[in-house]
Amino acid sequence: MIKQNSIFEASTIKYIMAPVVSGFSKLSKADKIKWLAEHHFSNDATATNTLTTYWNSDDSLQQLHDEFTENTISNYYLPFSVAPNFLINNTRYTLPMTIEESSVVAAASKAAKFWQNRGGFKAEVLSTVKVGQVHFTYTGSYKKLAQFFTSVKPDLLQSVSSITRNMEKRGGGVQEIELRDKTAEIDNYYQLHCTFETADAMGANFINSCLEQFAKTLVTKAKQYNGFSETEKNIEIIMSILSNYVPQCIVRAEVSCAIDELPNTDQLSSQQYAKKFVRAVRIAEVEPYRAVTHNKGIMNGIDAVVLATGNDFRAIEAGAHAYAAKDGKYKSLTHAEIKDDRFIFTIEIPLALGTVGGLTSLHPLVKLALQLLGKPNAKKLMEITAVAGLAQNFAAINSLITTGIQQGHMKMHLMNILNQFNATDQEKEQLVEYFKTNTVTHSEVVTQIEKLRA
Repeated sequence: MIKQNSIFEASTIKYIMAPVVSGFSKLSKADKIKWLAEHHFSNDATATNTLTTYWNSDDSLQQLHDEFTENTISNYYLPFSVAPNFLINNTRYTLPMTIEESSVVAAASKAAKFWQNRGGFKAEVLSTVKVGQVHFTYTGSYKKLAQFFTSVKPDLLQSVSSITRNMEKRGGGVQEIELRDKTAEIDNYYQLHCTFETADAMGANFINSCLEQFAKTLVTKAKQYNGFSETEKNIEIIMSILSNYVPQCIVRAEVSCAIDELPNTDQLSSQQYAKKFVRAVRIAEVEPYRAVTHNKGIMNGIDAVVLATGNDFRAIEAGAHAYAAKDGKYKSLTHAEIKDDRFIFTIEIPLALGTVGGLTSLHPLVKLALQLLGKPNAKKLMEITAVAGLAQNFAAINSLITTGIQQGHMKMHLMNILNQFNATDQEKEQLVEYFKTNTVTHSEVVTQIEKLRA
């Protein structure tokens, strides 16, 4: 029963909400679109045509895309771009970047070009440990639970031997299982805190499979344990799941150069540039409002590479932002300093990436992206991706402390505005030329289009 004083008036609800549908997932793709057109698009043929226009003409390729997820009705395209001239650990790379935001790829390319003549980027993986947890409740003596855990730990490890066999051949597997007492936060709450090495796989399915088996073994062995009372034997599993917070799966990247190699203009000398840059980063280290936007810019570069290589950008985002707040306050993921007349700019970030499994062997563009990078292993991909974030942040701060962010961004955004107004090729050519020497704003673009068309 919908109350009339709720946000949605009952009279409105019946118009904006589609009827309940049963068996939608079993409908053909065409029938799904037909139902959507009838109940959401007023049978507008344009909506149907738009959805079908983005189908791939290759039926087998379209079927592959359809089977990536559920209830697929079309494909959603994002630009697949490249940023050349990245010199990383003395190897030159062209980075694949999947992103729709204007100026990101241009900024990354500009930063890469700047640093390739100053020694390039240096990167190293510091650690690759990943985490998963079994969350459970237990009512009884912690001392008894600790004794039980010590006795059952070999059984826990043995119970996943069939799951870990292939991973161990590749140098991975379970590293450690710890019993953690969390009863100070929640009554009767404990966890098995487990660490893993997953080699070149991101490892989510592997970790979750191990955790679920740990949980089953824990419950079974508890019921058989003579040291527990009947009540203590009833361990209840709440959930078993990997964590996307991976503060021990860390990569570090940096660039550095002599201060006199930095930009030197009438507005800023190289020394002034360095000091202003360091101060800008320092602000992001102490001011959360700035830090969030600062880190968002870093993730522009990182997410673009993560998406292009078929990895999980949501997991990477969550882990990176949690890491930025690891000291109790949200801070910049990059750091800058002047030391012995040298400018040093670094990033340290958790990146749980994989180059096998998932979409890496299925999506044609993902396979091309990895081929573009020389078919890297997971560690190499971590290094490349961290560099993309550092380059993006360098380009953003460079703009902020010199011309301002909007000059470059709006020039890249110009084409989007022109396309909104269905500008012809001739109009685009004239307006691009005009805005080479004039500031791009939405209102000014509109004014100039109207002048041309008048």
